[in-house]
Amino acid sequence: MPTEHYKVRVTKDHLVFCSGHFISYEGDKCERLHGHNYRATVEIEGRLDENSYVFDFVALKHRTKAITDELDHRMMLPTRNSFIRVEEGPQSVHVRYRDREWVFPRDDCVLLPIENTTAELLALYIARRLADDLVRLHGYRPAVLRVEVEESIGQSATCELRPS
Repeated sequence: MPTEHYKVRVTKDHLVFCSGHFISYEGDKCERLHGHNYRATVEIEGRLDENSYVFDFVALKHRTKAITDELDHRMMLPTRNSFIRVEEGPQSVHVRYRDREWVFPRDDCVLLPIENTTAELLALYIARRLADDLVRLHGYRPAVLRVEVEESIGQSATCELRPS
């Protein structure tokens, strides 16, 4: 007898975040400051519950939107990059890469505990946050949690989390 396998997926026009960023690449190079209109897609795999669904679409959509809203209209800065230095002050964030430097208003920035603001690591950041929220708020741990971050049409990265 075949094994049943279930997955739910949410991707909506409101699961978007328009944010600025720049990344280091090829070891020690750094892009110019720019931005994207990102879109997030989330998939959860698991067994059916007593209501015959994997997880409530509405709750999944709301939790994902809460996370993407924190990134929306912000300058995303990686705090674990070995080439880009981020110094947080009470009113501003000072960022340095070699002889280049930027100063941003603190409220316009989101400091992310990642090495680089690539689509891959943004997907990881959202996936980890979402996984924590699902456990904390709903007592739910999916068999697989997949987050895709599209930074432009036809260009995306996906992160998949599985319990260890």
